[in-house]
Amino acid sequence: MVRAGAVGTHLPASGLDIFGDLRKMNKRQLYYQVLNFAMIVSSALMIWKGLIVLTGSESPIVVVLSGSMEPAFHRGDLLFLTNFREDPIRAGEIVVFKVEGRDIPIVHRVIKVHEK
Repeated sequence: MVRAGAVGTHLPASGLDIFGDLRKMNKRQLYYQVLNFAMIVSSALMIWKGLIVLTGSESPIVVVLSGSMEPAFHRGDLLFLTNFREDPIRAGEIVVFKVEGRDIPIVHRVIKVHEK
């Protein structure tokens, strides 16, 4: 138990002294922490790759970056995408496309479908 104002007690200003905690760990604890972190990162990557396969989209989740889709979608909303080619595009649907030279996909609502 730490008492406020106790003599000889040192609390870091940020409340998180990460490097100090790492120095206090023995090799087994440090190995366990590194292994846990690697498992979390690899699990996230496997989930992402699984979503890519299931949805048929190279970016299965995108973030709305502008307010052009309001009131349906606001800035910061997450969109879950699918890319099933057998479904025709209809007016009112949300489409996502990439423009050459830009890394960020564009999200828009279909207003009118022009067929050739």
